[in-house]
Amino acid sequence: MPGTTSQLFDTASLYFRAFYGLPATLTDRDGRPVNAVRGLLDFLARFISDYRPDQVACCWDNDWRPAWRVALVPSYKGHRVASEVRGPVAPGAPRFIEEVPAELTAQVPLIRDVLDALGIPVVGADGFEADDIMATLASRAPGPVDVVTGDRDMFQVVDDARGVRVLYVARGVGKHERVTDGWLAERYGITGAQYVDFAVLRGDASDGLPGVKGIGEKTAAKLVADYPTLAALLAAADTQPARIAANLKAAAEYMAIMAQIVPVRKAVAVEISHRVKDDALVAKLAAAYGITGPVKRLLAIMQTQSEP
Repeated sequence: MPGTTSQLFDTASLYFRAFYGLPATLTDRDGRPVNAVRGLLDFLARFISDYRPDQVACCWDNDWRPAWRVALVPSYKGHRVASEVRGPVAPGAPRFIEEVPAELTAQVPLIRDVLDALGIPVVGADGFEADDIMATLASRAPGPVDVVTGDRDMFQVVDDARGVRVLYVARGVGKHERVTDGWLAERYGITGAQYVDFAVLRGDASDGLPGVKGIGEKTAAKLVADYPTLAALLAAADTQPARIAANLKAAAEYMAIMAQIVPVRKAVAVEISHRVKDDALVAKLAAAYGITGPVKRLLAIMQTQSEP
């Protein structure tokens, strides 16, 4: 519907933050930690309350390290791999197992159960990361979109003209930043549309992507501002200082590959399926997991959102 505002949550980014931000002493009646569950629900409540979107979706990492990205750059998120599944895997199943504390791994199914019971859409696709899901949904949205994440890769979807911004939680949910083209211009001297080229040059250690040797944020921002494409930059490499020119030429093949890795996909076959809240199941799970308070807070906010 025209004018509809959407809020897309990078679910894993938020539940990781909740897990490390809240004490493990928060447990259910069986003594299992539920700090990630509680924290995620409170985060959702806060953002929905503060921004009052017309629709929300929790985007899911069906595959946090897609094989097609690893095939292009083997180091992609390699520092976060705990193990690799040997032999054949089921279609769509991830081959790489992420290094995640067991106490958090055990809470992920609980999170999924609670979100489903609450009727909050959970959207993912085999072979893709949550980033790709958020980018796809944002590209289709008829109205303004807020992408809630701690991942700066998503800065590439920022578009003031379409009302797409990132609510960036790297400094904390309470101190989140509203990333717009204006914010990017002030911080880096670029726009959302230029972020991919900027990231290719600078690299991203958090994803195991080294970037071009000798090019940091300031140099990357200047080069992106001066040249419309990476191809144009490489064609004019000899106009740069000798050290930068040499590094650009040496990294030409790497840059070509990175230009396929860094962009999020915007045409994944996903839809937001509107679900119906199961009140009885919500009450049962809230009692079993010891999360009655967070559930009540979120339900109260969801109720006010649905009122005309």
